[in-house]
Amino acid sequence: MSVSVRLNPYVIVAGLVLVALVAGAFAYADDGDPLVADAPTTTQIHPPTRSLDIVRSSTPARSAVGVSRRLYTSSPVAVLADRHDRRAQKIAIESATTLGVPVLINDAQAPAEIKRLGARKVLTFGKTLEVEGAQAVPLDPAKAAEAIADLRGTTAARSPRRLDAIVVTRSLAANAAAVATARNAGADVLQIRSADPRRNPAVAKTLANRPTTPVIALGTPFVRNFAYTLEVVRSHVVQPTGGYLALPGKHYTAMYGYPGAPSLGVLGEQGVKASIKRVKHLARKYRRVSKAEFVPTFEIIATVASGSAGKDKDYSQEASIKTLTPLIDAAEKAGVYVILDLQPGRTNFLKQAKRYRSLLERPNVGLALDPEWRLKKKQKHLRQIGSVKVAEINRVGDWLARLTRHHALPQKIFVLHQFSLSMIKHRSRLETRHAELATVIHVDGSGPQGAKQGTWRTLRRGAPDGVFWGWKNFIDEDPHMLTAQQTWRRVRPHPSLISYQ
Repeated sequence: MSVSVRLNPYVIVAGLVLVALVAGAFAYADDGDPLVADAPTTTQIHPPTRSLDIVRSSTPARSAVGVSRRLYTSSPVAVLADRHDRRAQKIAIESATTLGVPVLINDAQAPAEIKRLGARKVLTFGKTLEVEGAQAVPLDPAKAAEAIADLRGTTAARSPRRLDAIVVTRSLAANAAAVATARNAGADVLQIRSADPRRNPAVAKTLANRPTTPVIALGTPFVRNFAYTLEVVRSHVVQPTGGYLALPGKHYTAMYGYPGAPSLGVLGEQGVKASIKRVKHLARKYRRVSKAEFVPTFEIIATVASGSAGKDKDYSQEASIKTLTPLIDAAEKAGVYVILDLQPGRTNFLKQAKRYRSLLERPNVGLALDPEWRLKKKQKHLRQIGSVKVAEINRVGDWLARLTRHHALPQKIFVLHQFSLSMIKHRSRLETRHAELATVIHVDGSGPQGAKQGTWRTLRRGAPDGVFWGWKNFIDEDPHMLTAQQTWRRVRPHPSLISYQ
């Protein structure tokens, strides 16, 4: 009488892999582990070749491959997990961490990466693709920990590696395989949920303390702005009043006008020294109301809408840089922020902005566009409300962002004045993704408070994501101008820019 016994294939394979691997499949040339005489290859790591390398990945699987390509020259063993099986991935990551090898998530790029690594054996968890030229060793997740521990003797047998590299990701959990692969190579990993290190003081400090360490960023969210924001924190490019960001976190209390012209606003009612004193007093009024940070600010009309065409036929009088410089110099010395306001008439905003390039290259100077005074051909001021297409605004924003990035300047305030929906055509297409700019829609209509609140609500409805908000108090035109306390309590959300004209 014969008896047949059916054996679990996973148990058999686990036993085989244990025998095979203990016989000498691993050797680590970089961390001091003893080399096995008959090992066919070694696990070799290398530092990144670029100071900043962005892995343009949209999935965790591609992120893992990207890290492996950038940090590993070779590995005799790789770990591969089913991309749909979270439990299999978890155990695969634990196994790879014990062995100090890359762990990949099964997708179309994984087999090519395993081949590049020269892996002779691939420990697989869950359903995975076949890898040409490598021996697939399926492991039962329930038995994996025991098999791997026996293979290496103990989980602490491998000496930790140190590699001068930093990997950044928006999510440690979502990119768990890439994170494990990076740490197994000896790299440090930082989580930046916003993809902007300026918004995380601890991360910013770490990056600043290691200014020459190569950085690998995982995912497409880092593509657009990370090079600039990384340079900002590593070079400690801060706002004149401190901190990396102009907004959020601060509120700007501004006097609006043109130097020496009282009819154009409060900024022109006194000289430079008196203006500094007055704007600081304005900021103190708000500090008595709230513990928030208030920054004294000048909004200087750099180009003034004109009733006559002028020599250039554009119905705009452009102040010279020589005229504006003394006020801007004094503001910088006193810790006062400056915003240059453009009223372009029949010319365009970009042409006028470029005129003041040297002033905008200063760290305490932002820019404002006033569509009310943007005329079409044959139009004249005060006969209609001006308007501008958002495409023109976006061209100015693109230029200002490039200027800020090129000169490694801190983030600039970029203001758009508006009191009617018709003033900015196609506003929903406004570009607000520039890390170099903090875009403010400034609600600057005058009149009774009920009407002003109505305008505030109307303009905020359906506004583009990522904008901040400004409010203007008219000293003469508002029948009952709000006090500082009333402005802070009644205008919600709290305005980022509060100006007085």
